[in-house]
Amino acid sequence: MRTVHGREFDDQWEWLREKESQRVIDHLNAENAITEEATADLAPLRETIYKEIKSRVQETDMSVPVRSGGWWYFGRSEEGRSYGLSCRVPAEGDIPPVTATADGEPLPALDGEQILLDMDAMAEGHEYFSLGAASVTVDGTLLAYSTDVVGDERYNLRVKDLRTGELLQDSIDGISAGASWVGSEYIFYQTVDDAWRPDSVWRHRIGTPSSEDVRVFHEPDESFFVGAGTTRSEKYLIIEMGSKITSECWYIDTSAPESAPVCIRPRETGVEYEVEHAIIGGRDKWLVTHNLTGPDFALSICDAGPVGDVSELKDLVPHLPGRRIEGVDCFASFIVLAFREGGIGRLSVWKLGNDSLPDAPTAHFEPLQFPEELYTAGAGGNPEWDTTVFRFGYGSFTTPGELWQLDVPTGKRTLLKRQPVKGGYDPEEYVAKRLWVTARDGVDVPVSLVHRADLDITKPNPLLLYGYGSYEASIDPGFSVARLSLMDRGMIFAIAHVRGGGEMGRGWWENGRGLSKKNTFTDFIDVADHLRESGVTDSMVAEGGSAGGMLMGAVANMAGDRFNGILAAVPFVDPLTSMLMPELPLTVTEWDEWGDPLHDAEVYDYMASYSPYENVGGTYPPILATTSLNDTRVLYVEPAKWIARLKEVADGGPFLFKCEMSAGHGGVSGRYAKWKETAFEYAWLLKQAGAADK
Repeated sequence: MRTVHGREFDDQWEWLREKESQRVIDHLNAENAITEEATADLAPLRETIYKEIKSRVQETDMSVPVRSGGWWYFGRSEEGRSYGLSCRVPAEGDIPPVTATADGEPLPALDGEQILLDMDAMAEGHEYFSLGAASVTVDGTLLAYSTDVVGDERYNLRVKDLRTGELLQDSIDGISAGASWVGSEYIFYQTVDDAWRPDSVWRHRIGTPSSEDVRVFHEPDESFFVGAGTTRSEKYLIIEMGSKITSECWYIDTSAPESAPVCIRPRETGVEYEVEHAIIGGRDKWLVTHNLTGPDFALSICDAGPVGDVSELKDLVPHLPGRRIEGVDCFASFIVLAFREGGIGRLSVWKLGNDSLPDAPTAHFEPLQFPEELYTAGAGGNPEWDTTVFRFGYGSFTTPGELWQLDVPTGKRTLLKRQPVKGGYDPEEYVAKRLWVTARDGVDVPVSLVHRADLDITKPNPLLLYGYGSYEASIDPGFSVARLSLMDRGMIFAIAHVRGGGEMGRGWWENGRGLSKKNTFTDFIDVADHLRESGVTDSMVAEGGSAGGMLMGAVANMAGDRFNGILAAVPFVDPLTSMLMPELPLTVTEWDEWGDPLHDAEVYDYMASYSPYENVGGTYPPILATTSLNDTRVLYVEPAKWIARLKEVADGGPFLFKCEMSAGHGGVSGRYAKWKETAFEYAWLLKQAGAADK
């Protein structure tokens, strides 16, 4: 029995939290067996979808080489190998090496190729494998890389001498994923506390034991995460710490790597800022994105160093409601601004010139134009500081991912690579559009739809409605090879861009978190109702993962009758219990997102009113919940308890549970295993939507 603020809740399934208990393992294995038996009839469809995905992927492929120092770096994949190869070749001039034949077929290897990491070999003998850091010194001599072979996101860091291929004695256990070089002598890395929160930055000197590493920064506040990385100019190491609503940055001049970090601007509750280093008019500057003047952020400039007063910040791009500034990339001769407007992420470029005066700079950002209404564009593969070209990725629901190179001085664009889709894919055979659904409180919610162009939309069609709606995360238009297997069977794929996400600016998030969280759920339900009432569909399934899995659980309680089936992946369905346990991974840092029910009775009552696990009752559609035993972000116990409670007190179903016993938050590792996992989920969704035989 749990008693908090005088409220009692009898949690009869809390015993499932005992991960090391054989009783718990037996329960999870038994649930897996039940699910396997209940879905056995879908085995042929699963295999068909898996083969479809596999047949559309160019398994032997090569990424576009990226220049860094005297080398071109690239990745390769080979047919039959679950993991890729990390490689490089010496740079001879500024033109990337040719990676494909005249017919567009990727070359199996490049002349002079040096394999830095063979991840298939590294994964051998492990059921799970994940590469964390993979960072090469500027001079190209040393590689620092980290690996996780359990799925708990705690990595082992090693250093490889790329001149000899030998592993150095340096080895650091239990770190967070990232690592940054300063010169060729020092590595800066992060470690996590008992709650899996990155809380410390350490300095390691090559050739010394890890016991001699120096902790250069520690963040005691459990609501803050810590990260570190060098600027593109390599002049500064920036240490960033942030909660969901507050941030603070410190810096170390890399010419003095053993110096103490210096605070740029002390934290102020509710104030968020990030800094990038630029050189304008020959002087070091910070470009600062911040919310000091408005919730959708501004871009300002000041001298590099501590910022004593807000008056030192001079606006380059002022705050404008509805235009959410998301970040800035600085190069020696130009600057790229990323912002979001009208629900779409956008890019603008400012060419630095003689008019870029250090004391009174005038920013001339020119937006990049794209041909489609719904698209995604973002920076990709730009490690070099002194360059005149900018690479960006582009894609949409119907356009496979593309990598473009912009010659900034001339404005010329060059297509470097388009994601190959085997089997004769034609983007004209699919269509994407956006509609707006008015929610019950009068707010217009954007909805994205994509389906085959020849689908008869004068009648209802089966539809998969996807949602997330948390952390100000935006679900942007993107291409999916696997999704073709749904649409080619007559399904419409839809995304409800509900409040709690970031598609429509900071206010979109603010109105879907904390004591406004229920807007996320009602937005999703209102979209579902509109799609049914307008005749778009009469057979709808829903899907969401992690925080989106909580959305699925809440919707199942509130409006399960709208759906023919609900898939909840690694679902956060017991949020109140988790938020009452500050010793759990991530809990304290999450209070800014959900509220603190441990110390605030109003928050407790509000969360108790929507927590999926605590509000189970009534009749439900079929539900499939997936999870992983070693997930440190959403513990396996949440969906395990939820499904157990559904089976105990709810009507309808069936309620199925699938737990990967050797994986983490991202599910299984290795591309073939991931395709099979997707095929399993899609086969189940197709069956529930009545489209399995199409």
